[in-house]
Amino acid sequence: MKKIFSILSIFILVLGYSQKIPAVNKTTFSKEALAEKMQDENGNSISVKDILDQYKGKVIVIDFWASWCKDCLLAIPKSNELAEKNPNIQFLYFSLERNKDAFDHSIDRFNMNDKENFWFASGWKNSFNDYIELNWIPRFMVVDQTSNIAKYYAISPEDPDIQTTIDKLIKPNSN
Repeated sequence: MKKIFSILSIFILVLGYSQKIPAVNKTTFSKEALAEKMQDENGNSISVKDILDQYKGKVIVIDFWASWCKDCLLAIPKSNELAEKNPNIQFLYFSLERNKDAFDHSIDRFNMNDKENFWFASGWKNSFNDYIELNWIPRFMVVDQTSNIAKYYAISPEDPDIQTTIDKLIKPNSN
């Protein structure tokens, strides 16, 4: 009986923490979310707003991931394929590693040195992740040329809505 209770408890715990689709698809970021600080690969502090401003005028795909996330690791090859298929799109990798050493190690381990990597030094719970309702990774977002959210929620780089959104943003008059 104790074993059944333990299994049932684990099952309920997993269900309680599973990925939930946000009720509202947000199209902009709040000022508080944009003010959230991240670290680049050199350990320099930079706000999300400053990161997005660097790529204003370009379509951006944000890939939220961590090396401890099995699904994130399985998504890396498909994310790379999406990036190769869309060479004019800027891909940003927002890491949820537990510490800077893990962040540095994961970039090397998964051959991401040629990518734009940033790390939430503040941890999972912060104003940016709270605003976008990040409750699971991997997660993907598409940001348009004016830094507005074009695709709010995708859990896989294979989600066809990502490519459809990219195509619409690049060729807005070809509906």
